[in-house]
Amino acid sequence: MFDPERRARHGPPGWPQQVPPPGAEDWQPRAVAWLLDQAPPEYRGYPPVRHHPLLLVWLVAHHVDAQQEAVRRATGTARRDLSAHLPPETAPQVFAVLDAEQLRLRRLARSVDLLRQAMTGRRFVPRL
Repeated sequence: MFDPERRARHGPPGWPQQVPPPGAEDWQPRAVAWLLDQAPPEYRGYPPVRHHPLLLVWLVAHHVDAQQEAVRRATGTARRDLSAHLPPETAPQVFAVLDAEQLRLRRLARSVDLLRQAMTGRRFVPRL
């Protein structure tokens, strides 16, 4: 059921729960903190990344894209690469891990993209 008050408190579907919706007080500093948690730890050491949220969201989007590509490649080569080293009964577990990671990364990519859109001025309007 559509709940406009929830949308106002949490942003559009896929918006990170830890980040207030765009326009709320302190949404952007909290978005930066959340993005830094999604990025490689080294990003915290680069002042331009910490001081320019749009640069950070752009870099994190590329990082997530690279992770998604790595999981796709791993899925495609898992049997060949691991069959000589793991018992056959672990194959379903391997693919379950890869499937779960693909889903996590898809959700993460959506959240990062929503933050990028908000940082570049997009306004999210609740729809019925």
